[in-house]
Parts: sequence; structure tokens; C-alpha cells
Amino acid sequence: MPAIQRALLSVSDKTGLVEFARTLIAAGVELLSTGGTAKAIRDAGLAVKDISEHTGFPEMLDGRVKTLHPIVHGGLLYIRGNAEHEAAVKAHAIKPIDLVVVNLYPFEATVAKPNVSLHDAIENIDIGGPSMLRSAAKNHDSVTVVTDPADYAEVAAQIKASGNTTIELRRTLAAKVYARTAAYDAAIAAHLAKEFSADKSAPVPTLFVGAPLVQSLRYGENPHQKAALYGRFGEYFKQLHGKELSYNNILDLTAAAQLIAEFRDDGPTLAILKHTNPCGVGQGASLREAWEKAFATDKQAPFGGIIAVNQPLDGPCAEAIAEIFSEVIVAPEFTPEALAILTKKKNLRLLQITKCPFDAKPWDVRSVGADSFLLQERDLKSATATDLKVVTKRAPSEAEMKAMLFGWRVVKHLKSNAILYSAADRTLGVGAGQMSRVDSSRIAVWKAGEAGLSLKSSAVCSDAFFPFADGLIAAAEAGATAAIQPGGSVRDPEVIAAADERGVAMVFTGTRHFRH
Repeated sequence: MPAIQRALLSVSDKTGLVEFARTLIAAGVELLSTGGTAKAIRDAGLAVKDISEHTGFPEMLDGRVKTLHPIVHGGLLYIRGNAEHEAAVKAHAIKPIDLVVVNLYPFEATVAKPNVSLHDAIENIDIGGPSMLRSAAKNHDSVTVVTDPADYAEVAAQIKASGNTTIELRRTLAAKVYARTAAYDAAIAAHLAKEFSADKSAPVPTLFVGAPLVQSLRYGENPHQKAALYGRFGEYFKQLHGKELSYNNILDLTAAAQLIAEFRDDGPTLAILKHTNPCGVGQGASLREAWEKAFATDKQAPFGGIIAVNQPLDGPCAEAIAEIFSEVIVAPEFTPEALAILTKKKNLRLLQITKCPFDAKPWDVRSVGADSFLLQERDLKSATATDLKVVTKRAPSEAEMKAMLFGWRVVKHLKSNAILYSAADRTLGVGAGQMSRVDSSRIAVWKAGEAGLSLKSSAVCSDAFFPFADGLIAAAEAGATAAIQPGGSVRDPEVIAAADERGVAMVFTGTRHFRH
């Protein structure tokens, strides 16, 4: 391949632009550019030619038309060495453009801003940029196309070495272009569909799933399954220590982060999870005290588990956690003392939550095979005392109300059928994922007994209604004096009567929290 003669640069993200432009000029490449990109290059003292001078046609319509011109796209698309193409570009004085550097108007960032106007969204729809990218990528046999500043270094190195890039790199960059333009168009389609819909909360007419590869994983849930992580995981979680995350680690730690987000405005709170299920949650005057309460719920399951806290993890809590083997610890921050203690464990992964991943885009997507997907709103529903309906003769005491509300925030994160026994500041017994609700209750009672915890005066929390009175009766016999459940069963009167017979105060939330 002959050396690159001419490059067109037009970028919104100017990261690394000047240094890259300097490399191109040193290699004898003529630079064409537009607007702010040209200004940034000139301000660095580098020579650059305006695209309007190159095409002989002025930018117009507030910059909407500047690169949409045959001189530009002819220079990109003509097949080098094709006699007919060579004759056409010669006849029309079209010069080759061998390198295109374009990243698009920041549409996604614009519409992510609160209360963005439709006008601002539309003005950030790039037209010329995607057109040039697609033209250059189509003709990648001859043209190098760069849409990500992260690729500048490799392109620059190859140009320095040989004056051009390899076909292997050009192919990689071309494929990357179409992934980027597809994701860009998908973002526009999704936003406009929502904006133009009469029901702003309705699912979009077409589901676009476009996410970049973050990393390949060693394997999936089991060693014989291949796996990979895609998307913007790194914007929300920063790994500070430990070996590479596994597929199961990622599932567990995101479940832990979602649970601890329920307690973001509370005092020191700590949760321990295993296979995405909470096996203990505690609150205290310190994280160390919260750990002791959470760990006391189940002293076996936490080994190899995931720990999440809602405050910076400190030294005293780190010392206690370090006494057992854990896979991952998730925290908003780690104090230097905590890091000094925990980084001694080479297999322990420490992750900082840099921002809550559950505040934006409140939709969950799940594959159901054969290119089919389920889409639902994330379960962000919570309950306060004013949301509860007392249905028994006896109303709950203040202590019972606190225990129910604490447990209700936890039980929604257990796999259904879920039963949880709780006090005002801790879990006491956990039963999850059973085919029968009464079996979940039995397991929770058994686990509390194994841990040496009394369920006397506890609150029992059920993620869905009690279909029969037996579940409520079993809870009362275990020591529960208060119950919180959604209600809605045809047998609610029987369950309420059973509660009244046993002096149990029961409230209905009107909302269930199935988790499959």
C-alpha cells in the first residue's frame, strides 16, 4: 500500500487529537478538518486545511452541510486501482482521502441529561459523521477509519513504521465503525420513539441491544460454558484488588450492590449474599457491629460469599471480615487501613461502587432463547409505614413496624418463594427459592435455630401472599408476632383469622416482589 496522503479529522471528543495530528503531519499527511476540530489543530500550531476549501463549497445551514459532498465521499469510496473509478475521480478532480478520524456528536450524553429538550436532542444527531465513517469503512481495503481515540496509538505506530496501516488493522477498525454507528442509531431510535410516544413509560417498539465487549471471562456459570462481559460495567464498578472477576462474581456483586442500595440513606449497614440471595443483613452503630449481626444470621453460608456495605469500609470491619474467606467485597470506598488488611488476601476481590448502576435506565432485560427477550421495569418499589394496611385486630407496635420494614427491604431480594424473619436491625432466618412457601418458612426457622437465634417477637416477611393459613401459623409457632405480606389471596380472610387467633399483627403492602 502507498503511504497515506490525506486525512480528514472531525471529532467531538478531542482527547489525543493534537498529538495524533502531529504524528500525521510528521509522516507527510495533509490534514483536512472542520469547525472546532480545525481550530484545535491550528491552535496547536499545526497546518490544517478547511474542508470547504478542499471541496470548493462552503459550510452551510448552521454546519448541517459541510462534509456531505462528492469530493469527500468520492475521495473515500473510489476503489484504488480500478480503472473506471480512477478515471472518474480524475475527471472530477477528486483527491483521495486515505484516513478518516471521526467520533460522533454526543447524542447519548445529551439525552442522558435531565429534562433535555427535543430540539437539543435532534441537533445532536450527527449526519455527516456516520456517513463518512460508513463510506471509509466500506472501502477499508484502501482507507483507514478511526472512531475511537483509544485506537490512535496503534494507527500512529503503524504510520510511523510504514506510512500506512495493515489490512488486518483496517478490517478491525471497519468492523468497529459499524458497531458504533449501529449503537448510535439505536440510541436515536429509542429516544425518539419514547419522545414521540403518547405513553412515555411504554416499552420501545424495537429493542436494540448494543454494548461493547468489556472482557472475555474465563468461563460462565460452569467451566464448560464460554462467557463474556459487555456494556458499561466499568462506569459503575472499579476493581481495586484481586484476581479477575468471574461470571458468577459479576452476578453476585451486582445483586449485592442492588440490595445495599436499599439502605443508602441508612446508618451503617452490611449485607452478605451467596448465589445472589441475601444470607444475612445487619445494621449497627458501626460497620463492625453490622457485620456481627449479618454474620450471626448464618455462619456457614458466608464462606465464599459476597459482602456489600453502604458506607466506606473501615479497618475494624475489615479485620472481622478477614477472618473468613470471601469472594468479593463491594463498598462505596475503602479506608487505607481496610485496604492494608484486605489486600493481603490475593484471591479476595475488592470493588468500589463509583456510582449506583440502578438509578438510570430502569429496565431489566432477560434472554429467553432463540433471539427472544423479556423486558420489564426494574423493581424499585419500596414501602413506608403509611403504605401499609393493618388487617388484623391488633396493630403492630413501633418495634414490630421497624422490624417489618427492615425485612421487607431484604425479602424482595430473595428468590421466590421467599420468607424472611427479621428484627428491627437484622435478619434472623432466611428461606428462599422453594416450591412451597411453607417450606421456605421451615427452612428459615431451621436456619435461625442452627445459628442459635430466637425468633421470639420477630417479624415474618413474605414476598408474595400466603396462599393458605399454614404459612402464617408456622411463623407464629416459630415466635413471630408480626407479619408483612402483599395480600390479595382468595384465602386472605382465613390467614387474617389465623393471625388474630394467635395475636399476630399483620399488614398488607399491596405489592408483591417475585424474583425468579
